[in-house]
Amino acid sequence: MTSPKLTLGYSTLAMRVGNIILPLEKSGWDSLVLIQNPTGIAWRGEGLATLMMREDVSLEELSTMGVAKSRNRAIWQAKGEYLVFSDDDIEFNVKGLETAIEYLDNHPELALLLGQAKDPSGELRKRYPKKAEKLTRMNSAKAATYEMIIRVEAIRQLGVFFDEEFGAGAKNYLGDEYIFIVDLLKAGGRASFVPITIAMHPKESSGSRWGTAEDRRARANIFTRVFGPLAPLIRLGFGIRRLRELGSIKNLWEFVIGK
Repeated sequence: MTSPKLTLGYSTLAMRVGNIILPLEKSGWDSLVLIQNPTGIAWRGEGLATLMMREDVSLEELSTMGVAKSRNRAIWQAKGEYLVFSDDDIEFNVKGLETAIEYLDNHPELALLLGQAKDPSGELRKRYPKKAEKLTRMNSAKAATYEMIIRVEAIRQLGVFFDEEFGAGAKNYLGDEYIFIVDLLKAGGRASFVPITIAMHPKESSGSRWGTAEDRRARANIFTRVFGPLAPLIRLGFGIRRLRELGSIKNLWEFVIGK
């Protein structure tokens, strides 16, 4: 049996699994749904029955919590040459995914392609570069998982996985995508941003949260994980640019020292 070209890897909770909106069935594509359900509750959601009837969909229940854990499971379980990550509130742009796959086929040196996403109004969710550019530690901090397509075998060979101390469901509920990209680069993998719109996501997300001390500390911990001893200096530059979101000079100082 021929392996799929692309696996759509969804991470969800038992009470939300039926909310997933899948693209229409497409030859060479399959979907993998990882369901975090440590308490064993019944799966829910309006579209659950339809989801379970799809022959191109595999569902797996996990006894663990944390989106990074389910992403790592997806890396090991994906049957496709490529894997795009998704949450249960994502709608994919099929033409965009086709274009991204073609780009990856033509750039075999890339282990990861970072695309872009729109909000429900059709506007880009954030300011993206206008042309393709190589990813580095300094330009990939705003990456979202639903913008990421990986070359599965390359990632497995590099031994790169999501840090399970970060991401939704973990104490540090931000930054798992950024850390994944940085770890990939450190391992010798290559990654690029390409301005191809591959998904639609609601305007609000965990990455837009700034209002609490927990938000500030979670962000501070990301920089510690990525930059080590240089983290306070990097946090200072970042915090000055985001002073409005931080709310005060006192909050800026606590962000810089990681408090």
